[in-house]
Amino acid sequence: MYISFRSGKAGASLLLIACLATAVSTSSKADTMPVATVNGVGIDSAVLDLYVQSSTKKPAAQASTQERQTALDQLTNIYLLTTQPRAKELANDEMVKAQIELQSRGVLAQAVAQDYFASHAPTEDEIKAQYQTLLQSSPPLQFKASHILVDTQAAAQDLISQLDKGADFQKLAKENSKDASASDGGELGWFSPDQMVKPFSDAVEKLENGHYTTEPVQTRFGWHVILREDSRENEPPTLESVHDGLKQHIEQTRFQAWLEKLRADYDAAQ
Repeated sequence: MYISFRSGKAGASLLLIACLATAVSTSSKADTMPVATVNGVGIDSAVLDLYVQSSTKKPAAQASTQERQTALDQLTNIYLLTTQPRAKELANDEMVKAQIELQSRGVLAQAVAQDYFASHAPTEDEIKAQYQTLLQSSPPLQFKASHILVDTQAAAQDLISQLDKGADFQKLAKENSKDASASDGGELGWFSPDQMVKPFSDAVEKLENGHYTTEPVQTRFGWHVILREDSRENEPPTLESVHDGLKQHIEQTRFQAWLEKLRADYDAAQ
């Protein structure tokens, strides 16, 4: 819901479809200047700008003269079709009316959502507070580890037995691991625990540097033998690097709470 409402391109597409599906019945109003007239129906400059933006994927003001002319030619064809007598008959078809209704509601929902985001933008203090929450929940350590991924518990146990006898971890990884890291000897580099699936990160946290798991570790990917190579203090991200993501998180949380309240009020009134 949140992503859909925040998408300006999606909103433009819905608006375009809704306008054209109804033959843009309001295009003859005097609030915008018609750039052309097709069978008595004016094509507003605002509709042309929207069509240009939708087709060129850039602001209408940046479109070339040729791009605008191409868009106008295409719009003319659309208006020719939607002003035919048969179009008026089809406009009364239940499925067509349902499609127009759905598109129109989508446009209005988009507009209401965008208005809500604009009038409830997070403050910098709110973003900084969210950043502090992020820092407090960040894992204290990062780990450097390698692993060997196989399909069965028995295969993983056999590899552990070979390690116990002095086998080289990297060599076993290259020869047995089905993970993409096999070519690098199973090396995964540095990571925070929250970047890995929980059974994997839990196992790594319990190990000491330079030690490998003495029992196979199962995840949804298969069975792992893990070597914890090193650890270091976690370096949290800077506020600048996560600023936009935190802002969107606050917006999404706030909008979802408002939507849930609207839903609860609606359900209570039924």
